[in-house]
Amino acid sequence: MRIAIADDDPELLEQLGNAIDRTAHHCERFRSGTELATFLKRETCDVVLVDWNMPGRTGLELVQWATQSLRQPPAFIILTSRSDKSDVVQGLEAGAIDYVVKPESEEVILARIEAAARRINDTGEDRIATFGGYTIDRVSRTVSRDGELLNLTNKEAELAILFFENVNRPLSRAYIFGEVWGSVPEVESRTLDLHVSRIRSKLELRPKHGFAIQTVFGFGYRMDRIVDNCEAL
Repeated sequence: MRIAIADDDPELLEQLGNAIDRTAHHCERFRSGTELATFLKRETCDVVLVDWNMPGRTGLELVQWATQSLRQPPAFIILTSRSDKSDVVQGLEAGAIDYVVKPESEEVILARIEAAARRINDTGEDRIATFGGYTIDRVSRTVSRDGELLNLTNKEAELAILFFENVNRPLSRAYIFGEVWGSVPEVESRTLDLHVSRIRSKLELRPKHGFAIQTVFGFGYRMDRIVDNCEAL
């Protein structure tokens, strides 16, 4: 999971960033709302923690902008010293999924991050998930179509599962590398393109089967669910 933090307090930023890095997740750090907005325009993120008072754009302004402007905004958690109920209501009404009053322990904030990620995960946490004629097994990391197990390499299966779990969500190249390869590897860009081409072929991802992977130029890829064999949701 990719997480971003924006806070103009360098000590808090480093503390929380290091705590997240010690988990299985990757953390991006920003000192202002403007820097974070620039990042979100070109990259994919799952959960974002924003300080209410920041230079450039406040956390509240950033949540409002992302909710209105991004096709798939991440889950926002507002971090702030404001504890009035009216402030909490304002933050949640702006589009934040949670509100944390400083100071708070690392353990609680990490738990809030996990809870926010679960709330936006439409597929839930069941071992088996079905997408039209496709079935994924999250434990064995396998993919089947119409009951037939597909012959995929480990990376191809991981990539296919990532796309199915994020249907209709644009995924940046860096995000895909991080989720499937564990980091952003220093390899040629064609590595990802080759893997996408292979799963398109092996899964027969085309409109008649209900799904297709589209290239989002200058960004990455998106798995589309096809409706009536002609229109993507």
